[in-house]
Amino acid sequence: MVAPHTKSYDALVLGAGPAGTAAAAILAARKKRVLVLERERFPRYHIGESLIPYCWFPLQKLGLTEALDRSAFAVRKLSVQFASVDGAVSKPFYFFDHVDHPAARTWQVLRADFDRLLLEHARSRGAEVHEEVNVRRLLEDENGKVIGVEAEYPGGVRRELRAPLVVDATGRNALAQTQYGWRRNDPSLKKMAIWTYYEGAQRDHGLDAGATTVASLPEEGWFWYIPLPDDKVSVGIVHNHDYLYREQPRDLESVFARCVARQPWVREHLSHGRKIAPVRAASDYSYRSQHCARAGLVLTGDAFAFLDPVFSSGVFLALTGGVLAGEAAADALDAGDVSAERFREYGERFCEGMEAMRRIVYAFYDPKFNFGEFVRAHPELRAKLTDCLIGNVEADLQPLFDAMGRWAGVPEALAYGGPLV
Repeated sequence: MVAPHTKSYDALVLGAGPAGTAAAAILAARKKRVLVLERERFPRYHIGESLIPYCWFPLQKLGLTEALDRSAFAVRKLSVQFASVDGAVSKPFYFFDHVDHPAARTWQVLRADFDRLLLEHARSRGAEVHEEVNVRRLLEDENGKVIGVEAEYPGGVRRELRAPLVVDATGRNALAQTQYGWRRNDPSLKKMAIWTYYEGAQRDHGLDAGATTVASLPEEGWFWYIPLPDDKVSVGIVHNHDYLYREQPRDLESVFARCVARQPWVREHLSHGRKIAPVRAASDYSYRSQHCARAGLVLTGDAFAFLDPVFSSGVFLALTGGVLAGEAAADALDAGDVSAERFREYGERFCEGMEAMRRIVYAFYDPKFNFGEFVRAHPELRAKLTDCLIGNVEADLQPLFDAMGRWAGVPEALAYGGPLV
């Protein structure tokens, strides 16, 4: 039996990751009655620990940059560096050489603590939060407008919760994509990730103590190497399924060990530490929903789209999308119009930013393309390339993509992601 829930809300936010809590905080600050429904109990584990510089702007809008600076769960990240297949490492790329702004310093974070900070912030703004609630399905009226959700509470109690607007921020579980069949995998970015954690592994010092290292593997794969607090390192592989599983044995531990043995820089750095967590995996790493919204519903964060993480865009896209969705949702509620069309501009802005980063991801995987050679041939475009890499996706980047198109297979923009009208 499904019991009705009588309390009145303006918006239901499904999921308490960065996108959901950002949207909830914006809505609550705009004096909307917001209920956040989260499947797990916080704090909870999540991958995606590396932030890029332009995360500063949505975090600043939320009022959280100073809290991150004071936190014990964040390592300051001032640069990124690249290691070649043979282990040769580049000079660190310092963000402050390009940006004279507080955004030039960003963070590596423990996501359990980072996400809890965001959730508590949404609570402090006035959002109500129910944890350990499994949202089963979206509810619709006779015209197909989303009017709420059916949710299962602890103990198996099912409730119907209703509101004029539902914000789907259910992450890679992607409730609306699943219910409506909207998921579209990126045609060329069919990668998977395998990762774990080490303690006592080799770390750099001084300005480079928090640097992310991207270390290449043969055949268009790569490692991430991310220093975290308490002498921990997050280390993982993104590669094609066929490359990872072409040899026996095929268990995750063996696959990970084989890849470490093939990357000299990673092998040397991990030789100083010990593995402290099981190896995990995730597949189908790049996708986008056919639609960003329908009447009474808007999608944000990973529930809308996810991009291959080679340039650490995940939290940036989630935070930026959450803020944009929250503002669009508050405007829609103020106007008394939660039609899909109200979210067209939101979908276009989010997709345009994602497309900019998607183009450089495609270039990264193109065997004919080399970023160093490209910048040497086009020094006038170095700043624009840097803008894209750090998240300044609202800059005029077309000259960059025009030039890159002569070097690599830069993709056309995906034709979907707009509202269901």
